[in-house]
Amino acid sequence: MKRRLRRFLLIGLVVTAIDLAILLGLGWGFETPWIVADLAAVATASVVSFGFHKAVTFAADPHALLDHRSAAFARAVAPAIAVDVAIVGLGVALGGDSVVVALTSKAVALVAAAGMRLVRYRRVLFAAVRADQIPTLARPPATGAVRLSVVLPAYRASDIVAESVQRLRTALSEEDIEDLEIVVVDDGSHDETAQAARSAGADVVVEQSQNLGKGAAVRTGMLVASGRARIFTDVDLAYPPRQIATLLAAIEDGSDIVVGSRRHSRTETVHRGPRLRELGSLVFNMFTYVVLLGQYRDTQSGLKGFRSDAAELIFGRTLVDGFAFDVEVLHLAERFRLTLSEVPVVLDNIDDSTVDIAADTLKMVRDVFRIRRWSAQGRYDTDEAAIDPVDRWV
Repeated sequence: MKRRLRRFLLIGLVVTAIDLAILLGLGWGFETPWIVADLAAVATASVVSFGFHKAVTFAADPHALLDHRSAAFARAVAPAIAVDVAIVGLGVALGGDSVVVALTSKAVALVAAAGMRLVRYRRVLFAAVRADQIPTLARPPATGAVRLSVVLPAYRASDIVAESVQRLRTALSEEDIEDLEIVVVDDGSHDETAQAARSAGADVVVEQSQNLGKGAAVRTGMLVASGRARIFTDVDLAYPPRQIATLLAAIEDGSDIVVGSRRHSRTETVHRGPRLRELGSLVFNMFTYVVLLGQYRDTQSGLKGFRSDAAELIFGRTLVDGFAFDVEVLHLAERFRLTLSEVPVVLDNIDDSTVDIAADTLKMVRDVFRIRRWSAQGRYDTDEAAIDPVDRWV
């Protein structure tokens, strides 16, 4: 990470020097109008920046999406070039046709253009990543022994897990989903959670010896499940179980991943959760920009579904045990160029959560920066990462 930062800063200095050298060479040396000289300088510097960063700084980094796509890069930097040229032109027009005025104006232009590039980079990245995630490729059938596995991560849930298992089976039967596997992962509860799940008819019950976190429980459940589609939801069924059928349909229509989004325009909230929890979620969502390129309405949705191959690809590589695992999942989806859909949900919040809002939010923010560091260190790199996404389905 430090080496990449040094390369980034060094190339930035080189590009700035090229920008200024061309500006002075044309404007002062050849007496070209300053605005024309600046346009030539900043355009040349942008091309050099694209080439250097693509070849050196971000040669194999999916976070360098713009530095690998010339059209996207051009859309991002064009407004910044316009701002740069406009400031230099205005400065010379008001202050006079001199080297001092031109260089002073250029200094202001460099700062303003840098801010504009940052904003534009992010917007273009959002659009480019989400465009990649639209299901467009025909998929062969997913592999698996059953049509659907539903994974319930459970911690100290002995009083509700049996009812949840029964509600799931009844609701999905009413949706004509009979080829069903219910997987309960007891995340080190040390109560009767596992026994209650077995008594209620859960098909697979896994007992973890210690409480590791929701991320660890979902990972375990996804990897032991045998469904061609695998969906996890909260054990309190805050998302009424019949809507699992909506996610299943989206997966079978071609999405690798489906997110039941609480912030979808058509989502219906029956009972709102605590306002403090909603505030914590909004604050945390800001930090996800450190890791995620796409603009997601709801990273922390407790209802997500996966094709079996996508589930094994992602959860075979996740490292986060806590609540920030959702961000890691979305990061890996971007890294492996998997398709993703967001669907509206009905949300019936339950107040008796085991989440400590303040402490867990801080842990989640810490884990977001860990994901970014692990990504830069290559902890998620695998042979599959180098395979073209189209080739994976041929």
